[in-house]
Amino acid sequence: MKINWNYIKGFFLVLSVLFLFGFSNYRNSQKKITNINIEFEEGENLFMNYEMVNKLLIQNTKTVKNQAKSLIDLNELEKQVLAHPMVENATTYFTIDGYLKSSVKQRTPIGRVNTGLESYYIDRQGKKMPLSSNYSARVPIVTGVSEKESSSDLYKLLLFIKHDLFLKKQLTGIHKSAENDFILRTRIGGHQIILGKIEGLEVKFKNLKAFYNHTMTNKTIENYKTINLKYNNQVVCTKKESS
Repeated sequence: MKINWNYIKGFFLVLSVLFLFGFSNYRNSQKKITNINIEFEEGENLFMNYEMVNKLLIQNTKTVKNQAKSLIDLNELEKQVLAHPMVENATTYFTIDGYLKSSVKQRTPIGRVNTGLESYYIDRQGKKMPLSSNYSARVPIVTGVSEKESSSDLYKLLLFIKHDLFLKKQLTGIHKSAENDFILRTRIGGHQIILGKIEGLEVKFKNLKAFYNHTMTNKTIENYKTINLKYNNQVVCTKKESS
């Protein structure tokens, strides 16, 4: 019987590769974490800092630094970071040079709600977000909304404002009236803008911008007290009383 040495050589070669691969993985798993590296993804990273995230990277009440990689549950650490109310997304992993790295994306508030009983942010995903002791976001303040009320219409309005540079700079507050009309407060001019219901936002705000352009050109913008956008494709204004 003729022995096929090529098959035997190939078999031992595969065994050698598997052994080296397993040995390499074993040695890597026994390496200790030399340091923790935390990175914040692009955005308004103002609500959390390095120390806050570092406190979340705790396993069995102990820091993971100087622990062997094999003893660390990455999935559990990532869940702990994701569970923080200021975190939108997070990824935790080991690096080749022995670091435990956590990449964190903070949540982005688009409005601050004050119900009278509680205050909270609404983030860009339409979820509730607690206030932060580190930073107060410059977003429209919302009143007239009850704590049990659905915020879908409010979320649509806040999102529209966030993505419009003019509205984002000009509007400081939103009030929901007893008639369920949205009333907007402005930064310049102190106007009360009666928006009405959420329908037809593009047309209503287009009319508002046209009104502002016209009255700022002829310098009459300060003469008006209320700007009513409720009615179909028109702007109805009330002038300030002359002193």
